[in-house]
Amino acid sequence: MLLDTDALPPAERLEAFRHGMTNESVPNRIVHESSEGVHARMELWNVGDLPMFSTYNSGFEAHRTPAHIRRQRSNPVVSVSLQHRGTGRAEVAGERLTFGPDDVCVFHELSPRVYGWSGDGGSQAMVFDVERIGLPVETVVRASLQLRASPLHDLVLRHLRDMWRNPGRLARDPGATALASATADLVRALLISAAHDPRTPVVRSVMDETLLTRVMAHVRRHHTDPGLSAESIAHAHGVSARHLYQVLRDADMSLEQWVISERLATARKMLASPDHAGLTIGAVAARCGFSSPSHFARRFRSAYDVSPREWRQQARRGTTAPPRA
Repeated sequence: MLLDTDALPPAERLEAFRHGMTNESVPNRIVHESSEGVHARMELWNVGDLPMFSTYNSGFEAHRTPAHIRRQRSNPVVSVSLQHRGTGRAEVAGERLTFGPDDVCVFHELSPRVYGWSGDGGSQAMVFDVERIGLPVETVVRASLQLRASPLHDLVLRHLRDMWRNPGRLARDPGATALASATADLVRALLISAAHDPRTPVVRSVMDETLLTRVMAHVRRHHTDPGLSAESIAHAHGVSARHLYQVLRDADMSLEQWVISERLATARKMLASPDHAGLTIGAVAARCGFSSPSHFARRFRSAYDVSPREWRQQARRGTTAPPRA
């Protein structure tokens, strides 16, 4: 927790809000919609080396001028945010933009802008070093004005939403560093794709570089689909099944085992959840993409050393142990 103005005396909230939104390293001019009833709740998590900043606050505008940029710190960043409450407004490069829950908002810290919202609103932002993104300011700005033109927009949007489901848990996960790196790759791919003609070599190159990351995101979204196959995955990404298998071999990954492990993990959660207590084990298996309950049971016991029925019974008694696999 960075700031919760409810815990402060009313006379101190305005200054605390301004301090939370701007400081010497990230200068802005904050304009409040109203000096009355100013409130804010700001939180920060670090997933690997990726800061994730969430704020829910009263109406404001943050003005970042050329004078502010001249005072910029030595390691500027690119912010990528989702507007999870209210409607965000921005002015960048002479363009006026609005942001809702289905938009990805990108700002380069070395570009002047105005950003904010009216009434209560909230945003969730990830902050990437410009060196990690590796793109010029003008490329990032051009892409930010036309992100929906990229075929990667919806994929990246879903990935960012998944990241924000439980950032605290992700921050504690041993795979946090790898997840942060994969997220930066996806954001970079989105920006390059949006800023350039998809037929250019630079876009084709970055699409090739991020194919494995995009395939992994696709499988996690569709792993419960019983029709998921190498052919359907390859078709969704515009490559041949042969090329897909080669990419997976290079990464030392088995597509079948990977899909099965994702399905088993989902089934284990469903079996332990009171929300799905009314489902038979066969129904859980079917919802998780298994065509045969007996095949599901064998796979489950092999992975977790217990049968699906035993796991469900342990969950009801509150005696479940961490799974072996």
